[in-house]
Amino acid sequence: MITQFWTLSAAGFAATAISFGPARMGFGLFASKFRAEFGMSGTAIGVVSSLGFLGFFLGLLLAQALLAWRGPALPVLMGLGAATAGMGLVALAPGLPVLASGVFLAAASAGLAWSPFNDAVHRKIDDWDRPTALSAVSTGTGVGIALAGFIALGTHLWGLPWRFSWGVFVAAAVAALLVNVVVLRKVEKAADTGTGNRWGELLQPAAIPVFLIGFVFGATTAIYIAFAGDHMVSAGGVPGLPVAATPAAIYICYGLVGLSGLWTGQIKGAIGLPMLLRLLMLAGALSVGLLAIAPGSWPGLVVSAGLQGVYLMMISAVLAFWSERLFPALPSLGFTAVLLAAAAGNVLGPLAAGVASDALGSQAMFLGAAVLPALTALLLRARHARERPAAA
Repeated sequence: MITQFWTLSAAGFAATAISFGPARMGFGLFASKFRAEFGMSGTAIGVVSSLGFLGFFLGLLLAQALLAWRGPALPVLMGLGAATAGMGLVALAPGLPVLASGVFLAAASAGLAWSPFNDAVHRKIDDWDRPTALSAVSTGTGVGIALAGFIALGTHLWGLPWRFSWGVFVAAAVAALLVNVVVLRKVEKAADTGTGNRWGELLQPAAIPVFLIGFVFGATTAIYIAFAGDHMVSAGGVPGLPVAATPAAIYICYGLVGLSGLWTGQIKGAIGLPMLLRLLMLAGALSVGLLAIAPGSWPGLVVSAGLQGVYLMMISAVLAFWSERLFPALPSLGFTAVLLAAAAGNVLGPLAAGVASDALGSQAMFLGAAVLPALTALLLRARHARERPAAA
């Protein structure tokens, strides 16, 4: 029997696979191709990447408003429509302005299409099945990144133009859109809870660490997404693989190893939140640092991409459950606020990194970027990782 557990899980999986896979990550996957075709400097790559993450930031705000107005179907379907249109623009882009517009629109889908599923699952699925359903939704991210990498790898190995990959991404987005049209038409708007004007309640001392860690996480992951593939191509790739296929290998490792995020809850239960956060921040620092130290080796590629995948998926999971516990009366709004802090890091990180790369070189830029999560790990104390509000 097909229940809402299965239909919502599948719809959410498809939506995150597209929006957090090729729609949000595709620019970095093909940055070296875009540099060659459109004559982009490091600064230009940083600006376009930041523009995409600005779309993600604005998408988060719009999703919250649309969710309160019409329920989860509208923001999710708008997000997948934006992914389809944005990736279509990239596939057909004759120049940099159209490319940048497509990147912005495609990345906005990630902000629109994720958080509404928290609302749908919370209301339509029994309590004991919700963690499994939300895990299935979040798993779409790792699978989407890995599949984007496999598609790009096939394109390189078969000698097809990069635009072919983006055509495949568009077709996949259309399929995900149709699945969600069918599933989400059965999910009505929630009753008005009056949370729209309660942003001020999120500003409490116990919440400052989660926002700071969200910002550092956002900046680090965005720098990696924007520059890792292009840097390894410039370094000559890795032995036995066509140089142009190097970013595809990075994203395959990134996505597949990132599936370990499914075990975040168990690891946190075993070692505690403060230690988990320290280890993840060190993983993020080492991942970025390896790009500077060993960009032309298979061990460097696999370990760097794998650690970045773990960093991305596990910190995403931590931010989800940490914000839910800090803001028990406002779980959706609280999670959106934390994601906005991460999105602010997404926007500012590549901008600064692009300028630093042109001025100081990629190696110095990556070493500098590694300092941010490393310093966070060093300064983090147990009192900074409280999982409940001060009054609880």
